[in-house]
Amino acid sequence: MLTRPHLLRARRLGLAPALALVAASVLAVPGTSVASPARAVLTLKTVQVGAPGNPSVGIVPFTDAIYASCADAPQAKPACQQVGGVKYRYGIGHLEVTVRQWVAFLNTVDPAGRNKHHLYSTDESSSAWPKYGQIDFSRRASRGRHYSVASPEWADKPYGFANFLRSARFVNSLYRGRLLSKHAKGGAGFRYVTYRVRLSRKTERGMYNMRKRAATRSRKSGFVLPSQNEWIKAAYYDPSGGGQYSYWKYPTNPGVFGDGTATAPSSTTLDPSTGDVTNASTQPLATFHASNVPAPSWCPVAAGSEACSTVNPFGMDSTTYAKIYQGSVGTVGQAKTTSPWGTLDQGGNVVEWTDTITPPPSGRSGGRTWRRLHGGIANAPVYQLWLSAVGLQPQDNTFYTATYPWLGIRVGVLGNLKVSKP
Repeated sequence: MLTRPHLLRARRLGLAPALALVAASVLAVPGTSVASPARAVLTLKTVQVGAPGNPSVGIVPFTDAIYASCADAPQAKPACQQVGGVKYRYGIGHLEVTVRQWVAFLNTVDPAGRNKHHLYSTDESSSAWPKYGQIDFSRRASRGRHYSVASPEWADKPYGFANFLRSARFVNSLYRGRLLSKHAKGGAGFRYVTYRVRLSRKTERGMYNMRKRAATRSRKSGFVLPSQNEWIKAAYYDPSGGGQYSYWKYPTNPGVFGDGTATAPSSTTLDPSTGDVTNASTQPLATFHASNVPAPSWCPVAAGSEACSTVNPFGMDSTTYAKIYQGSVGTVGQAKTTSPWGTLDQGGNVVEWTDTITPPPSGRSGGRTWRRLHGGIANAPVYQLWLSAVGLQPQDNTFYTATYPWLGIRVGVLGNLKVSKP
């Protein structure tokens, strides 16, 4: 017979979220007991964004135009926003957080598999959602092994079920973790810094105080979620003066503002069983749903073609399901097209959270905190890759998180982080 505590725990396990990063590995610590599994060590490669004090530009959300300032923009709704200016140097993830990295994080911060902070949800499993389920959960697994990558093909795909709260907890684990090494390197005109961090099990305080409904940065240095301006600068601002007012239209190429989609990047094609990009020689390139062609798509072979096309957590018939859920994320970095600063996949694949708080579209918050997102997704048209595609969502939209498998994370870095002493 189940007692009340057992029932409550079972209900908690019925809901749950997840997160990811860039080349994670779990290191065994000599003498570690079964009751205290090793904390994961993640490797995060970042690009360095310079040109402090760059000018911002004016954009009207989701319109094909750019302005030297909002004073030059049409005075209408939605209102013009001044974006992209950042006064300081910073780092931003070369790639999106991966499923492998998110699983390592989950097993570190939730070794007992209790899902206290709702870092995992059942829709993320391969049994509930064969085509999009990235992470499986096992109650019977040993401590620190309850979460696993659903199939090998998912390991280096971007984690796609993030909300802001999950993302901030991931950053807190990095912030409170131990920086084991830091290595700087240049290449192809870009500057990179690679960090190795042993994650902390503590997620509620760090860069963000999770007890605050509208948490903001509490430190001037450390791992962060990028702000909207930091994200936009890394994706679109060209320090060499390319584009218009030194801004590109797409994170992949300068494009031409006002020409619709004429100068858009090409869309990736994905191996139908692995999700690897097969047309990387076609440049510029991004993972989105181009007009008049099928969306980039794949499904793990182990799931089976019938389950991939019919089984879903919502009970949709196969026709409706095929219409709504088309695009799939590709392996991170394989599109190979860089932004002006050297990042990959800021256009397409998954839309990415920023920590910028914004008023809700209705003007009424209803007690909720809204945040900005950017980047476009595998299932959306190319206009979502535009500089002006500044989306927004409640930071804790449970329904959105469980039904929209294209919500990702890219980590930022502020200040000169110091390697921890042995």
